[in-house]
Amino acid sequence: MVKRILTVLLLFPTLVCAQINTDRVMTIARNALYFEDYVLSIQYFNQVINAKPYLYEPYFFRALAKLNLEDFQGAEADCDAAIQRNPFVVGAYQIRGLARIRQSKFDGAIEDYKKALHYDPENITLWHNLTLSHIQKKDYDAAKEDLESLLKVSPRYTRAYLMRGEVSLQQKDTIAALNDFNKALELDKYDPDAWAARAIVKLQQAKYAEAEADFNRAIPLSAKNAGNYINRALARFHQNNLRGAMSDYDLALDIDPNNFIGHYNRGLLRAQVGDDNRAIEDFDFVIKMEPDNMMAVFNRGLLRAQTGDYRGAIQDYTTVINQYPNFLAGCYQRSEARRKIGDKKGAEQDEFKVMKAQIDKQNGVTNKDVAQNKDKENDEEGGEKTRKKSDKNMNNYRKIVIADDSEAEQRYTSDYRGRVQDKNVNITLEPMFALTYYEKMSDVKRSVNFHKYIEDLNRTGILPKRLRITNMEAPLTEEQVKVHFALIDTHTSAIVEDDKNASKRFARAIDFYLVQDFSSAVSDLTQTILLDGDFFPAYFMRALIRCKQLEYQKAEQAVETDVVPGDNKRKEITAVDYEVVRKDLDKVINLAPDFVYAYYNRANVSAMLKDYRAAIIDYDKAIELNPDFADAYFNRGLTHIFLGNNKLGISDLSKAGELGIVSAYNVIKRFTDQSE
Repeated sequence: MVKRILTVLLLFPTLVCAQINTDRVMTIARNALYFEDYVLSIQYFNQVINAKPYLYEPYFFRALAKLNLEDFQGAEADCDAAIQRNPFVVGAYQIRGLARIRQSKFDGAIEDYKKALHYDPENITLWHNLTLSHIQKKDYDAAKEDLESLLKVSPRYTRAYLMRGEVSLQQKDTIAALNDFNKALELDKYDPDAWAARAIVKLQQAKYAEAEADFNRAIPLSAKNAGNYINRALARFHQNNLRGAMSDYDLALDIDPNNFIGHYNRGLLRAQVGDDNRAIEDFDFVIKMEPDNMMAVFNRGLLRAQTGDYRGAIQDYTTVINQYPNFLAGCYQRSEARRKIGDKKGAEQDEFKVMKAQIDKQNGVTNKDVAQNKDKENDEEGGEKTRKKSDKNMNNYRKIVIADDSEAEQRYTSDYRGRVQDKNVNITLEPMFALTYYEKMSDVKRSVNFHKYIEDLNRTGILPKRLRITNMEAPLTEEQVKVHFALIDTHTSAIVEDDKNASKRFARAIDFYLVQDFSSAVSDLTQTILLDGDFFPAYFMRALIRCKQLEYQKAEQAVETDVVPGDNKRKEITAVDYEVVRKDLDKVINLAPDFVYAYYNRANVSAMLKDYRAAIIDYDKAIELNPDFADAYFNRGLTHIFLGNNKLGISDLSKAGELGIVSAYNVIKRFTDQSE
């Protein structure tokens, strides 16, 4: 839908700029936007806005880019700015309305679409989205009124019939829904959504062969829609065509490798046909996505036992039993596995628990904690072979999963190519800054990090290479490693000749740091500080290196604890250990209050220690000193989210994305729908 909006908008020459350079930058930006290079386009729009902030167009088009990146809050803010500069642009209300829909601000979206329809009453897209807004509000009568108006404007618009069919389904009128889906197919037999919509109704009616036939028509018309394969697999499963169902799950996972339902259900089917090892692989994936999914853990335990990995099975059964102490199937299976490894005592304990529960049941004694065993409602009612994803009844562990109603894919919104927010990124803070010679290249150019003192230091020629301020440190190549070991020897000779020279000590400390000799680096930095107590880069780097040492030690301890639980003799790393890091950063700030990276690094240390409010104070200061400090916005955004302030967090992440941190859009996507 957004692509169509942009196609129309680009047909009109909306820009009349005085300077040819601004014209050219704007043209490049719109070109990048059209070809879906959204992050790059934002960088160009930023340049136009900085040059001519009174124009509405760069705000409007930047909003469109942000919308495609699912930065809905940022898109809405840019539309506000565009409308403030020109309140008669229909497209601005249209884009803001869509941004508001995605933030569940349906009243605001309805207001925007009505305003836009005042200027353009025959715009099909506006009627379409107005209808969606009313559907989301469950105002089905208003939605049907919208659709009547839409069909008067465009009687052959098939999406209107599909949406009206959806409204009828919500009103439990299956006959009216099927009539509308049939009408849509009559108008356009090549519409995959129409075939899929009718197929889903057939699934609900348990007409599985007819549902499969409709999915067979939908899939060739929309071969990259994983949902259609997942649903056809369900139709085939109900017809006992397990191989066909598994083939569909394979195809769905080729398209969408992270599809939870695809992996879980394929794991169940592989287990049914005896493909145990590959079933375990599927459940491994599910557990990696959802470590607390006890049904997946229990199914993996069964499969491990089946393949002779009894210790692995016991580990899985124990995980489940710890969560559900009265899950009798778990106790029974664990007793069997314990007997296999010769743990007779453990097996008898589990068997006794099962036997006691059975006797209690015969005597009419009910344990209110045995939630999983209560009547086995879902297991026996109507012989159901499926369960909702949100169903936590452990007795349903063998059932095929279907999506919850709230998770069902929006049927009438398009999926767009090239969306950077779909890349899987870990939700972690942006790294701390360092002084180093090498920096990774970034696909999206961010601002160059600069400080006058560091630049003056580079001009002196004391250091062998130009010092950079970066948090995207590049690992050394083999050749660079040789160079820096040779430089260490050179610096050592120079220090022997003049052991009172702080600069030479600092230069060697940087080389030690680059070759990962942290202890030697800290030693040289300490000597540098003793020789020149006002040389703040030495404090800055010592803080960074000590922090890295502590993080490494924590990682080492975690590995040792996993290998030998309870046998870790090393001193546990605590907040006290980070005090030396804080003190060095305090000293940097005292010596160079405008060195923004010291506030940022100190904020990161506070965030590591979960002192989020202290972290926010330092991120605030960093942003005050440098209003375009992308990393600080990103980390402050995450910190707000850690504190439960999602709205503030998303606002900061939006700014970080605007300034070039691509992964911000993925995080925004994850948290936009979460309530504060």
